Amino acid sequence: MKLVKETDNKILDAKKVSDKEAEEAFKTILTWIGEDPSREGLLETPKRVVKAFKEYFGGYTEDANKILEKTFGDVEGYDDMVVQKNISVQSHCEHHMAPIIGKAHVAYIPKERVVGLSKLARVVEVFSKRLQTQERLTMQIANTLMESLDAKGVAVTIDSTHQCMTMRGIKKEQATTVTNYYLGQFKEDLSYQNRYLRFISTTLKD
Repeated sequence: MKLVKETDNKILDAKKVSDKEAEEAFKTILTWIGEDPSREGLLETPKRVVKAFKEYFGGYTEDANKILEKTFGDVEGYDDMVVQKNISVQSHCEHHMAPIIGKAHVAYIPKERVVGLSKLARVVEVFSKRLQTQERLTMQIANTLMESLDAKGVAVTIDSTHQCMTMRGIKKEQATTVTNYYLGQFKEDLSYQNRYLRFISTTLKD
């Protein structure tokens, strides 16, 4: 198995855990909660959960910087912000492994080159498909875009619901969490920040 080290996003080798070992671990959990993993309805559940977890946490096997390697310079000098709104976020909190569901809004100000629009959403997805805190997720997306694109500025906003709050603990079903992170011109020049917030404000109200 390959894992991504969170501090520098480099791919590192890690001890290989087989699918079979993971399936046995889920059988143990099924027994722990009071179920019988040998009953008909649960016979294939450990295998299905392993398959699902590979999808939920696929970001550990990807390097977001590589996604941003290909850029385009034929943009006739465009130097204003590029804003992509309503990028779906599906992650899991690292404290309870409960789902985090929401939307991300991303903006950057290019210097000379731009990146394909789908790549912005891919970067959000790579970092989302790991155990996360929303604060760190927001910063990881912003820092990676700033560094990899050599952008003049980056802004990232995430608005999400944490099921560790809605389904357990305090159980506040309507609670949402909004995080923002600004770099470069978005942090230094409030006119850029205000324009960005106006662009996404209708989305945040919905």
